[in-house]
Amino acid sequence: MRDNVFFDSNLWVYLYSDTNKCSIVIDLSNKHFDNIVISTQVLGECFNVLTRKKIKTSELAQEIIEDIASASDVAGIDKQSVIKAIKIHTSYKYSYYDSLIIASALENNGAILYTEDMHNQQVIEGSLKIVNPFVS
Repeated sequence: MRDNVFFDSNLWVYLYSDTNKCSIVIDLSNKHFDNIVISTQVLGECFNVLTRKKIKTSELAQEIIEDIASASDVAGIDKQSVIKAIKIHTSYKYSYYDSLIIASALENNGAILYTEDMHNQQVIEGSLKIVNPFVS
C-alpha cells in the first residue's frame, strides 16, 4: 500500500501563480510526484480560484486542471466520502469542505495532507498528518 500525498487547492494555485510559495510547492511535487493524489473537489476549487482571482484565463485554467488530472491519481467523491466528511467535521471541527478533503485523503491511503489552512502537525484518525509546508 502506498502512502499517498494530498495537496490542498491553495498549493496548486501557488504552483501556477507568481508567488514566493511556488518554489516550495515545486519541491514538494517533485519529491512526492509518484504518490500525489488529488480529489475532484480540489480540482474544482483550483479552477475556481485561478479564474475568479484572474490568475489565469478560463482556457489556461482548464489546461492546468487537465494537466494536473492527467499527471496524478484522481479521487472521486461519493456518498461514503460525504458521510465520512460529516463525521470528521463533528469530531475535529473543520469546515465541511476541509473535512471532505480530509475524508478523501483518508479513503485513498493518504499519509500527508499539505495545506496552510488547517492545524499544522495534527494527525487525523491516527494515519493522516496535516502539514503546513510554509511553516519553518
